[in-house]
Amino acid sequence: MTPEQLAARARILRAIRAFFDGAGFVEVETPVRIPAPAQEVTIDCPASGRAFLRASPELQMKRLLCNGCEKIYQIGPCFRENECGKRHNPEFTLLEWYRAGSDYRQMLRDTQDLLASIARDIPLPGGISLAEPWFVIPVREAYRRWAGWDPAEAWDEARFDRDMVEKVEPSLPRDRPAVLMDYPAPAASLAKLKEGDGRVAERWEVYLDGIELANAYSELCDAGEQRARFEAAAEARRALGKADYPMDEAFFDGLRRGMPPSGGIALGVDRLVMLFLGVRDIRQARLFCQSPGFLY
Repeated sequence: MTPEQLAARARILRAIRAFFDGAGFVEVETPVRIPAPAQEVTIDCPASGRAFLRASPELQMKRLLCNGCEKIYQIGPCFRENECGKRHNPEFTLLEWYRAGSDYRQMLRDTQDLLASIARDIPLPGGISLAEPWFVIPVREAYRRWAGWDPAEAWDEARFDRDMVEKVEPSLPRDRPAVLMDYPAPAASLAKLKEGDGRVAERWEVYLDGIELANAYSELCDAGEQRARFEAAAEARRALGKADYPMDEAFFDGLRRGMPPSGGIALGVDRLVMLFLGVRDIRQARLFCQSPGFLY
């Protein structure tokens, strides 16, 4: 990362904060070292003594929603084991925001407005347009069109993940944002199921120039259903020989007290910087990546 790239990253961070501050959000800070991560089969958090380094501030930010916060955002470090490459670093910077009284469609509107706001200060490289409407396609339609099957009708996790990487993602347009909408229910463990069709959940992901950028939900607010999903994920982790995470009982206490219908989203800041800088390696978008002696 050059000094010029570092200065551009700082401008992007200032633009993010200006956008949310101007929209009436409150910036919050939640612990990086947590007692219990979310129970997700494919995400592994590094241990830190008897605690864990967070993969996301999600559970703690949802507790704030349960305590009456309405519009909150956070920019901070997160961690995932065994993720290192041109688009991954074991430590990365995540932006998350939540709106009470909202859903995943409002999160899409927020994302469109956020990217447009940043682009007014730091234009995207040529050939990429943020003009609306964005390309939006339901996950089921994308798989029928490009992979030849419907994952909501016959769920197969291994096939779903393989076809996402090999068939679906390469087929998405690269010159504008592309949104995969309404994921199969088994692929959305913290999202509300879609009203009228419990086979899919209110989750979307957005891609820009072939890079997965953000993941949004209409949040699941039911404590009993969320616990059942976490227990199933914990059992799957044990079957795979993965670390056994405790349940976050404070999170469940909050859900039992009541969390309003809410939308939430996580956006990768390092990948956002990569896009605005027009680079393809995360080491050009953040300092101190996991490479020997790598600073710039």
